[in-house]
Amino acid sequence: MARAPQRDLTEGPIGRTLLLFALPTLASSVLQSLNGSINAIWIGQFLGERALAATTNANIIMFLLVAAVFGFGMAATILIGQNMGRRDMDAVRRVLGTSVGLFALLSLATTGVGWLAAPAILRLLATPAEVYPLALAYLRVIFVAMPPGFLSVLLTMALRGTGDSITPLKFMALAALLDVALNPLLIRGLGPVPALGIAGSALATLLANGVSLLALLAFIYRRDLPIRLRGAELRYVLPDPALLRTIVVKGVPIGLQMLVVSGSALAMVGLVNRHGTATTAAYGAANQLWTYVQMPAMAVGAAVSAMAAQNIGAGRWDRVGRITRVGILTNVALTGALVALLAVLDRPLLGLFLGQDGGAIEIAARINLIAGWSFVLFGVSMVLSATVRANGAVVGPLLILAVAMFPLRLGIAAGLAPRWGADAIWWSFPAGSIGSMLLMIGYHAHGGWRRIGLPVAPHEAGEKALAGCEPTAKSMPLG
Repeated sequence: MARAPQRDLTEGPIGRTLLLFALPTLASSVLQSLNGSINAIWIGQFLGERALAATTNANIIMFLLVAAVFGFGMAATILIGQNMGRRDMDAVRRVLGTSVGLFALLSLATTGVGWLAAPAILRLLATPAEVYPLALAYLRVIFVAMPPGFLSVLLTMALRGTGDSITPLKFMALAALLDVALNPLLIRGLGPVPALGIAGSALATLLANGVSLLALLAFIYRRDLPIRLRGAELRYVLPDPALLRTIVVKGVPIGLQMLVVSGSALAMVGLVNRHGTATTAAYGAANQLWTYVQMPAMAVGAAVSAMAAQNIGAGRWDRVGRITRVGILTNVALTGALVALLAVLDRPLLGLFLGQDGGAIEIAARINLIAGWSFVLFGVSMVLSATVRANGAVVGPLLILAVAMFPLRLGIAAGLAPRWGADAIWWSFPAGSIGSMLLMIGYHAHGGWRRIGLPVAPHEAGEKALAGCEPTAKSMPLG
């Protein structure tokens, strides 16, 4: 069958191309969140609060694992995007092959070590005794679900690097629908299907991941998409040392960014808990809404990263600057619209999580009033970070994020608490967002990230030093 058309991100109107790329990515994020929320409802309704607490403990571990793998996947995506911009299909497949080999090894190691170490991990998290057996049963099956899950993440990110954000959405939807449908069936049982309890929920995830991965692979080969490997290309799954080094060196700082955010979030919860149950509940409800408010910026950032990488690979530096500007304006429009909608509908939406607790709803409404708008500014930082990361500059954004999250945001939240009370926590969000945005603007303008390139032809690069490598033979503006 003829190859499905790939979106050329180096040509055409930037605004329309960016929006058409970002919207499917946004839809994928919404599907993931809805999938998790619906599954939590199934578990809570069928198995009770102990089972729900068990999945919460297990999901903390899963987040840390996904954060580490996400960094390697993003590094591979950047390389694939740059090589797509150069129209070097062999280099695209070499990057994919090395990434598949790396992910396969990581997945198998994670499954084996995770199965054996699950009891120790749960004890380290101080999992309550009454929750421990349920958490162990759930976590062990989830570890088995990691290989198809990791490989699906890699393939969807690689497809976005080639300019295709539609195919990932289709198979994300397939996995989500299967997971949601299988959860009640395997938890409660039906006919010949036994009731598996909480292990059934994890098994549903395993089956959904596996079926979605097989279907995605069949689609890739049937449509002869750029990331398929055939014949002699199959040997590319044996990791190339130079490519592997690039993916690891660039991937680790990207993964650490997710860990910085999660670490800051955990520390913030500790500060919030000091102000009582109502405040903690209000903050939790506000966070539920913020999950969706942040999605447009994440989708736009992914689109900017893919577009910038391809244009850097093609030597189209004139378009890179315009992509960044359009990305910032798109983020402001989309995130700003959601923030405005939240300001109008905050109390009814918060009531979905807080019921008739008027006191908690008022606290949550104040949190949104003070902190909600700051996600527009944080989205600007995400777009700028996506641009510089597309040329292999990953340490600068990591350091800026760490400064914004810890000494700035947490410093203000803790330092002003004696005078401002809980309001110090809420005002720390705008402070952190403003700081992050200003630092990223400065780094984008003067940080020298244009000189931090990736190898021109990774399969020929050998052990050539990364620093100073231009992404194309063309000179780059350094202003």
